[in-house]
Amino acid sequence: MAGRNQFVVPQFLDVEAKIIGPITARQFVIFLVVLLLEFLLYRIFLSLAVILIVGLPILGLGILFAFFKVNGQPFHYILLNVVQTMRKPRLRVWDKTLSDADIRVFMLPPVVAPPPPPVVKSPIEKGRLAELTLVVNTGGSYNPED
Repeated sequence: MAGRNQFVVPQFLDVEAKIIGPITARQFVIFLVVLLLEFLLYRIFLSLAVILIVGLPILGLGILFAFFKVNGQPFHYILLNVVQTMRKPRLRVWDKTLSDADIRVFMLPPVVAPPPPPVVKSPIEKGRLAELTLVVNTGGSYNPED
């Protein structure tokens, strides 16, 4: 085993790192955004009624997005999956306008053109090789036609 390299394989990749006590980085960012929105509501309206009516649902959504999990998945993944499912068509309709002959044509394997033959280069003559070497070695100042 002396010639083989040893590598450490990371484990527990699905566990988020805790940055402040039991709070992960994702949860911390969510709470920062929620607190910023709450502060903006307070500074704009300066009304306890508006803060209670609008601020409490925002705080509830923040807690929902930060801590709530469904089957081990964070809530925002579930919400994204619901939105993607709603955007897809629910009803699939079979297009019956194709005839049996059309379907047979679609089932045929595609015709693939054969690849072009490889280009064969002629070998360089010994005298020509010496001339090319002189051109390269002299930086182009040697001209074989002179």
